Amino acid sequence: MALEGGCACGAIRYRLTADPTDASYCHCTTCRRSAGAPVQAFASVPREAFELLQGEPSRWRSSEQSERLFCGSCGTQLAMVAPDHPEIDFTLASLDQPEAVPPGFHIWTRSQIGWFEVKDDLPRHLRRSVDD
Repeated sequence: MALEGGCACGAIRYRLTADPTDASYCHCTTCRRSAGAPVQAFASVPREAFELLQGEPSRWRSSEQSERLFCGSCGTQLAMVAPDHPEIDFTLASLDQPEAVPPGFHIWTRSQIGWFEVKDDLPRHLRRSVDD
């Protein structure tokens, strides 16, 4: 079953045609600031498995390695892509059914806000690698 999602105002809609992998919470500064939230949750699919059904996202180069896709009307962040990475990371909260893809670990916890704590027993990594 394909999962679908989109932005808050409905201008952009997408469908995932592959099973998501690497669902995680990201605590990095860029994710926090771009979302205006203490943490952001992402998962990955191959780029060709992220199908735009409606609208065209705006893009913002958030680092040398990646750019973020968001709705130019309402600002909802939808995804992140890196030129040398074959997958696209989509925001779990933009799914119509975010419960279908629960995060399995935390990354960039060295940047976590001190007053914010997620009460779970999931693995935590200082950076993005599971080898940290």
